[in-house]
Amino acid sequence: MPTPLSPATIALIKATVPALEAHGLAITRRMYERLFENPEMRDLFNQSHHGETGSQPKALAQAVLAYARNIDNLSVLAGAVERIAQKHVALNILPEHYPHVAGALLGAIGDVLGDAATAEICAAWGEAYWFLAEVLIGREAAIYRDLASGTGGWNGWRDFVVESVTPESETIRSFVLVPADGGPVLRHRPGQYLGFLFDIPGHGGLKRNYSISSAPNGCAYRITVKREGIASTWLHEQVKPGDRLRLAPPAGDFFLDSDVSDPVVLVSGGVGLTPMMSILETLAAEGRDRPVWYVHGALNGRVHALGERARTLAAHHGGVELATFYAAPGKSDRQGSDYDHHGLITAEWLVANTPQARATYYLCGPKAFLRDLLNGLLRLGVPASRVKYEFFGPADELIEDEARQAA
Repeated sequence: MPTPLSPATIALIKATVPALEAHGLAITRRMYERLFENPEMRDLFNQSHHGETGSQPKALAQAVLAYARNIDNLSVLAGAVERIAQKHVALNILPEHYPHVAGALLGAIGDVLGDAATAEICAAWGEAYWFLAEVLIGREAAIYRDLASGTGGWNGWRDFVVESVTPESETIRSFVLVPADGGPVLRHRPGQYLGFLFDIPGHGGLKRNYSISSAPNGCAYRITVKREGIASTWLHEQVKPGDRLRLAPPAGDFFLDSDVSDPVVLVSGGVGLTPMMSILETLAAEGRDRPVWYVHGALNGRVHALGERARTLAAHHGGVELATFYAAPGKSDRQGSDYDHHGLITAEWLVANTPQARATYYLCGPKAFLRDLLNGLLRLGVPASRVKYEFFGPADELIEDEARQAA
């Protein structure tokens, strides 16, 4: 562990909370501007999170604010730190990258706050940054070691061949990937994702993460991708069997807890079903006497992916209960066979129809879907320790919400 922060530093960081509340987003936007002046640093990041929506600067601003507010009680942020470390591993962030971020952050604080960024304030934030950086570097080193030492494991980028491409709906396709070297693959934890490095003509190197939608099998991975954005559109339109893709090993802190036998409730919206399908396939293959609810929401049957796969798994595993919600069923969608409920999944429905006193809830889907269900379940008395979630992209407001709920 790094040397603890001094009381003087803690006091100075706490004193900057009002400034961060007012100017935090301006600071993080300026930080990324400074950082991306270096093309090598720019290429480390998923640039889709830095466009018009600015989701990554917002997420970092919330994280920095949460760090300042809880600088004297950092255990509150343990979950957020683990998520950051996992994301860094998927991007192949290394210790030598941290000084670049330090310079960009401290420079941005000075640029935005001007004379208010005194030498004492900048020194305190420098100490606080390196304290957190050392925590992350240590955790990331452990993750890298574990990934490289496991059967079929690796670090960095590894070439995979596309074995098959399967349309799952009008907007979603699955891709099965096998190692180009013919070796085994690391068995992922059901719910984790893979990092990808794409070389797309006209766009250069793009980094993306896609959840694994298959159970661990030691020989291949399946990803199930919705067509939206540059990378996923390229996958849908250009990638075919026999093509090669570059992958980082499985990462992520959202995965099935296999050490307990309590009921599992898998809740997804849209393409958020991908990690849930990996978990569902795993539970069905294990054949354990563990009650499972698979609750999925889609717009209608045209965009509902892997529905038949879920029904097949449920038919072969008596402990699986399915519930499918269509927000706007099409004319050909049949209630009772294609879907079960018309409308949206709600926290109230989940609590009324699943064993909320004992179950662990796994959530994945769009931001509004996730925020409503996460906050709704907590409001209805489900302990935070039994609500786990995965969010595709920076979970900006959710990071601060989590810290506030745990405080």
